[in-house]
Amino acid sequence: QVQLVESGGGLVQAGGSLRLSCAASGRAFNVYTMAWFRQAPGKEREFVGSITWSSGIPRYADSVKGRFTISRDNAKNTVYLQMNSLKPEDTAVYYCAGSTQYIAPSNSGFRYLYDYWGQGTMVTVSS
Repeated sequence: QVQLVESGGGLVQAGGSLRLSCAASGRAFNVYTMAWFRQAPGKEREFVGSITWSSGIPRYADSVKGRFTISRDNAKNTVYLQMNSLKPEDTAVYYCAGSTQYIAPSNSGFRYLYDYWGQGTMVTVSS
């Protein structure tokens, strides 16, 4: 089993920044691909970005490209989501997800491909 714990959410004004963390524990060495999703009130959960542990190559949703950056610290089994130039429409619960399989970047936005999920952390961006 793998446990994922997100942290770093909070309230920020539009234009501000936040950094989310996702710490993996348990059999974290089994996780190959990590991703961030978000779910706004009344909306479906949507893909934000992904990264593989080995290559560190990220992929982003168009809505966050150029503003958000995903990185990982293999020694700490932690993935980060640096969010800059935040907008009110970025308000959502942000979830970390992990897969024990390699997921091609073109497929990394499919929720069903992920085996493990964190509990989520709330990000609120005020206008």
